[in-house]
Amino acid sequence: MLQGKTIVLGISGGIAAYKAVDLASRMIKQGARVRVIMTSSACKLIQPITLQSITGEPVATGMFDQSARWDIEHIELASAADLFLIAPATYNIIGKVARGIADDLLSTTIAATNAPVIFAPAMNTRMYENPILQANIRELQELDYSFIEPDVGRMACGTEGAGRLAENERIIEEVIRALTTKDLPGMRLLVTAGPTREHIDPVRIMTNPSTGKMGFALAQAALRRGAQVTLISGPTDLRPPWGLQEMVRVETTGEMLEAVGERCLDQDVLIKAAAPMDYRPAETYTMKVKKEQQAEMAVALQRNEDILEIIGRKKGDRILVGFAAETENILDNARDKLKRKYLDFIVANDVLADGSGFAADTNQAILVFPDAHEELPPLSKLDLAHRILDEVQKLRREIK
Repeated sequence: MLQGKTIVLGISGGIAAYKAVDLASRMIKQGARVRVIMTSSACKLIQPITLQSITGEPVATGMFDQSARWDIEHIELASAADLFLIAPATYNIIGKVARGIADDLLSTTIAATNAPVIFAPAMNTRMYENPILQANIRELQELDYSFIEPDVGRMACGTEGAGRLAENERIIEEVIRALTTKDLPGMRLLVTAGPTREHIDPVRIMTNPSTGKMGFALAQAALRRGAQVTLISGPTDLRPPWGLQEMVRVETTGEMLEAVGERCLDQDVLIKAAAPMDYRPAETYTMKVKKEQQAEMAVALQRNEDILEIIGRKKGDRILVGFAAETENILDNARDKLKRKYLDFIVANDVLADGSGFAADTNQAILVFPDAHEELPPLSKLDLAHRILDEVQKLRREIK
């Protein structure tokens, strides 16, 4: 996701500086070129040679250090950056930038860059809550500097509260979002994801193999492109992406229908990537059915309401996208579902194909429209999510 991007990583002198090593490594694995600037205090906590070994780049530490390069280092670094990330960002560096002080290489380079700047604060809780720091943060935010709120937890000093450096996974996600074109600003998008469960008795359920990966990828891709996202998910172990407008957890198909029905009229786009159960037991036992008492057990089933069809009837001018998980006659079944459920387009795939079924990280889909279809190559689910959103954006332009 960061292929071809140059990230200047500024490391200031907080105890969380050691986490910058893993942060740099993760960004490089995402394809970024990482250039590092360390303050003198940071150099006392971790060795520059460590970052140099990770990045394969010389680490800049001082304004007047000798360099093999002919150019003025802080200007060169400021110009090279696609994005400037300060992690950890201490009380000191935030205060310097807010007050226009440029007295070391890091603060001087920040002053000279036109690239987006993101601060990831890390400090003692009382320092973070200090009204002077909070005023500095607000002032910098008004000037379009970005901040990643620190986590709450135990500090190195032993106190508890806000001030822990945000997780590296979250920091990288914020970097990716900052570098992603915001072509869906303000779009209200509802995504459903995952399976649903129907109880036979308190300890037995009916469900399906869906993991929610496709729906969560759609939510993440839309957030990166500037949409306001509501995610409604059945049971899944996946962590929701940061920045959701709303995260709704449901269990049964009936609960998912209710959650979607309550929110669908407030949306611009509805993408139904969930795999809700089509059937539920006609009778649910309130107590566990003991196998010693029943040699065989027959479970009568009744149809659940069809969420996609119900929403399709009242979608109005909203864009509605569905999914068709098929095992045969993929295109014909998808076209039939497209028509019956009033969809703008449908994403069909053969769940029996290698790398295209439930729980896979990839998918090979066919985008089916009312008058055409397009077979896509195998894609990661995140890449497929962006491809689906490209089609949504085309439809929005046509509607406008």
